[in-house]
Amino acid sequence: MSSVPPHVPPSATPPTAEAAALAAPSGPATVTKTDDRLKVDARYIVLLVLAQFGLYAAIVAPMGYSLSVRVDQLAPDNEGSLGYVVGAGSLALVLSGPVLGVLSDRTRSRLGRRRPWLPATVAVGMAGFCCVALAPSIAVLIVGWIVVQLGFGSALALLGASMADRLHESQRGKVAGLAGVAQMAASIIGVAIASMLTSSNLLLFLVPAALGAVTVLLFALLVHEDGSQDLPPGESMTVKLVLSKYVFDVRRYPDFSWNWLGRFLFMFGLTLATTFTTFFFADKLDKPVTEIGGLVAVVGAVGLVATMGGAGISGFLSDKLRRRRSFVFGAGILFTVGTLTMAVAPDLTVLVIGSFLTNLGLGVFSAVDQALVLDVLPERDTEAGRYNAINQFSTTVPQAAAPLAAPLVLALGGGDNYPLLYIVAGAFALVGGFIILARVKGVR
Repeated sequence: MSSVPPHVPPSATPPTAEAAALAAPSGPATVTKTDDRLKVDARYIVLLVLAQFGLYAAIVAPMGYSLSVRVDQLAPDNEGSLGYVVGAGSLALVLSGPVLGVLSDRTRSRLGRRRPWLPATVAVGMAGFCCVALAPSIAVLIVGWIVVQLGFGSALALLGASMADRLHESQRGKVAGLAGVAQMAASIIGVAIASMLTSSNLLLFLVPAALGAVTVLLFALLVHEDGSQDLPPGESMTVKLVLSKYVFDVRRYPDFSWNWLGRFLFMFGLTLATTFTTFFFADKLDKPVTEIGGLVAVVGAVGLVATMGGAGISGFLSDKLRRRRSFVFGAGILFTVGTLTMAVAPDLTVLVIGSFLTNLGLGVFSAVDQALVLDVLPERDTEAGRYNAINQFSTTVPQAAAPLAAPLVLALGGGDNYPLLYIVAGAFALVGGFIILARVKGVR
């Protein structure tokens, strides 16, 4: 399982009516059903999915395994420190996301708006991984992971903005489905690679990171983006303007707002379950953390089959049937059944079955809800970067908040209550799927 993460000072909460006063004028917004974009070719899709694969391999492998190893090295009696490390990095991405979105929206260059930023984000991310690998303490580990997220997490956001810029509505489900498969495959392959490199902290982090760096640079070099020199320059950048871009009028864009909330809840549940996967498996199977990496990768490989079916097929079907919401709610049901199964699992076989179901639900959700986000994204032609970053709050805020909340759940019952953590995770995912089904009206 994985996640993938979209801020007056920015707060880790959904946009409110009070915050809306700082944003666009109120009033109903007309959602157009036409799309005059040309369909992208296979070259763009392949390089986009490959870049996402590399970035997820670099980011999710540490979240699923490598950071657990480092926390076990630096604070063997304080497993809860993992939550603070992951949460701090996600919070940093929450705070920085809209700034990068606005800057890329307003970038004027012959290379376009998104491409010029990608090499810089790769350089920042690689520096962060070096810091993580060599960190002598939890405090330095937190700083390193923050830098990683500011680099590679921002690169993921730029790819998302590119999708919003370029994808025709008839391609969104398909491409999101392929991206979902890439995300899950990357998380499994990344953990598998990392589990073979535990003898060296540098190799443990830098080998997956190098995969992310190379694939992103290939995208930046080989994917053409029209120059943006002739686009209107927009308002002058001021602190007040930047802060106003962290919020939006929820009344003007209700479908985007409700989907944001439903996605937030689903991702909160997902992060609750996945942050402590390594420790959960070690606890269930009574094995040391350092010996569990291979098993996590094997179980994840089974989940990969579910993800390929869930993300790939549901993405194509949602485009063909022109339906999104029912797929998203079905994903919530599948994920919840899976987490409940894992919570009560008496042995490895039942754990594998539960993991299969959670990955099936996650695959469906990651593909179809990403397509739904592109369907309801406001101001796509002028501020896709900004609204894509705001949408990413629904991923990065849970990634910051859930790891901080998880130790409180684990402490209930007088110990490491992992079954309760997985039950709570499933409840959040189910509620999130239901909200999208019941409240998003402009998309079938």
